[in-house]
Amino acid sequence: MKEGRVSIIMPFRNTAEFLSECLDSILQQSYSNWELIAINDRSEDNSLDILKAYALEDSRIQVYQNEGQGILPALQTGYEKVQGVFITRMDSDDIMATHRLQWMVSELTKKGIGHLAVGQVKYFSHRGISDGYQKYESWLNQLTAKGTNYEELYKECVVPSPCWMAYRMDFEKCGGFSHDRYPEDYDLTFRFYEYGLEVIPCDQILLQWRDYDTRTSRTSEHYAQNYFLDIKMHYFLKLHFDEQKTLVVWGAGFKGKTVAKTLVNQNIDFVWLCDNPNKIGKRIYDKKLWHFEVLRDIKSPQSIITVANAQSQIEIRDYLKHQGFENMEDYFFFC
Repeated sequence: MKEGRVSIIMPFRNTAEFLSECLDSILQQSYSNWELIAINDRSEDNSLDILKAYALEDSRIQVYQNEGQGILPALQTGYEKVQGVFITRMDSDDIMATHRLQWMVSELTKKGIGHLAVGQVKYFSHRGISDGYQKYESWLNQLTAKGTNYEELYKECVVPSPCWMAYRMDFEKCGGFSHDRYPEDYDLTFRFYEYGLEVIPCDQILLQWRDYDTRTSRTSEHYAQNYFLDIKMHYFLKLHFDEQKTLVVWGAGFKGKTVAKTLVNQNIDFVWLCDNPNKIGKRIYDKKLWHFEVLRDIKSPQSIITVANAQSQIEIRDYLKHQGFENMEDYFFFC
C-alpha cells in the first residue's frame, strides 16, 4: 500500500539566493509522495520567478500569494491548500537531507497517531557558526536523540523548526497555524506538548539550518527575547502553575524582572530570590528580593529559574533534585 502524501508548507520572502538549493533538496527526496505548498510573502527579489519556474517542471510544487503579510498569515494561507495525510514545514533558505521525509513518514507510520517525528539539525554558514549557535545545536540534538525534548521545554524551542512532521489530524488537534502568537514555532511546540504528541527519538541529521545576517530569526522583532518570555509565561500559567504551591522566582536579571512584572501585573503572588548582595533586601515592582536561603523555609515551592549562569544552573538543579523536587512539576528552567 502506498504511504500517505506529505504536505510541505514553505513561506518564502526574498530568499532567491538560496531557493534553488532548498528546492533541489526537496526534489531529491527519497520519498516521492509529497506536495510543496509555497507561499510568496511579498518578495521583492526574483524568488517568485524561481518558484514558478520549478512549478512548471514539477506539478507537485504549488505557488500561492500570501493572503496577509508575515509568516503566520503565510502559513495559514498555505494550510488551506494542503491535501496530505502528513504535515511538515520547510524554510526557503534551509536544506533537507535526502532521506528526511522517508525517515519521518516511516517512523510516524510505525508509531501511529499521537506521535511527532523530529530530526537532528546542523547549522552552516559561509562565515562559520558562533559558539552560541553551536551550543544550541548540540543541546537540541542531544534531546532529539533521546526524544526527551519536552524536559527542557521552557529553556528554548525544543522542537527543531522546520524539522518536524505530524499526522494532519494530530496537527489540527493542536490548533495548527490558527494561533497568532510569535515566535510561531515555539508556540506550536508548546501546543504539541499540551496535546500530548509524543516525540520520536532521532539520531540522524535531517536538516541543515542556514545562518546569515538577514535571516528572519535575526532581524524580526517577533523573535526578540521578550516574545519568548511571553510565550513561556502564557503556557506556564495555563499548563503548570499550581495555586496550592508557593510560586518562587529565581534571579533578578532581565528575564527575572520580566517574569516578575508579568506576575505582578496579573496579581499573582510570589517569592523573589536573588544572590546579588546589591539587590537583596531591595524592592522591585514593590516586591522584596530575598536571599536563596529562605527557600528552606518555604513548604511546597514551585520555582521558575531565570538564572543564566551555566554553573549556577547546575548547582540549582542538583540542589532541587536532592530536595526531591521534580523537573517540569516543581521547577522550570526559563533559560
